[in-house]
Amino acid sequence: MSEIMSDYKKLIISIDTNGVNRITLNDIPRRNALSESMIIQLISSLEQAALNPSVKVIIISSKGSVFCSGHDLKEITNARAEADHGKAFFIKLMALCSKLMQTIVTCPKPVIAEVSGVATAAGCQLVASCDLAYAAEEAKFCTPGVNIGLFCSTPMVAVSRSISQKNSMEMLLTGDMISAVRAEEIGLINRSTPMKDLEATVTLMAKKIASKSNLTVKTGKKAFYAQKEMDLARAYEHTSKVMVENLFYEDAKEGISAFLEKREPDWNDR
Repeated sequence: MSEIMSDYKKLIISIDTNGVNRITLNDIPRRNALSESMIIQLISSLEQAALNPSVKVIIISSKGSVFCSGHDLKEITNARAEADHGKAFFIKLMALCSKLMQTIVTCPKPVIAEVSGVATAAGCQLVASCDLAYAAEEAKFCTPGVNIGLFCSTPMVAVSRSISQKNSMEMLLTGDMISAVRAEEIGLINRSTPMKDLEATVTLMAKKIASKSNLTVKTGKKAFYAQKEMDLARAYEHTSKVMVENLFYEDAKEGISAFLEKREPDWNDR
């Protein structure tokens, strides 16, 4: 694992020899809040990873006991001192946050959340936006906006697309904290694991995905999110076209040949 020196003051970024790009939230004093600067740095790092051919999988992890506390409420409160009472800043902040979550979804590389601590509000939204999520047994999750008079409307978008309507509404209407075990039960995360095993579990999953054809994974991720928004007939029409195109990839020819010949495939990402 080699750490990359960068201008990001709130992130630690590293890439290992397997092509696993780890982005670590490192603003412990602010509980890794999604401040304006944190969001901008995350978007930039994800966009760079998307364009880097050596990156195959992205992990978002954190330092400290809090994975991400959501928006920086002090920053929001300070913005109220502006002549417009913060309206311009609030509009900009929500647009930036929405862009971050959509950047994760549209990123051609799989993005995995490694949750070692508490994830609240937009922090829970960050977890729900990732393609996969694994958490330590000590981790907790909530969308507590209703408790402070600010309903978690934007976190609701990602959360309601990850878990059922009833479970989404329970989290949103009560603001209650749920355990990692409960988060796994309702599908907010893939799996909970002892804290000591979390990094190894996520790294193993990332390496497994990184060993696949990059082009195939990119194709599949894009098709997955596209078909989710379609009715059944349109989804099958769309994915059938994707499958036909995929069959002409060199990696599909190589993968099928390797399977039939009982050998490991040699991917060329073409």
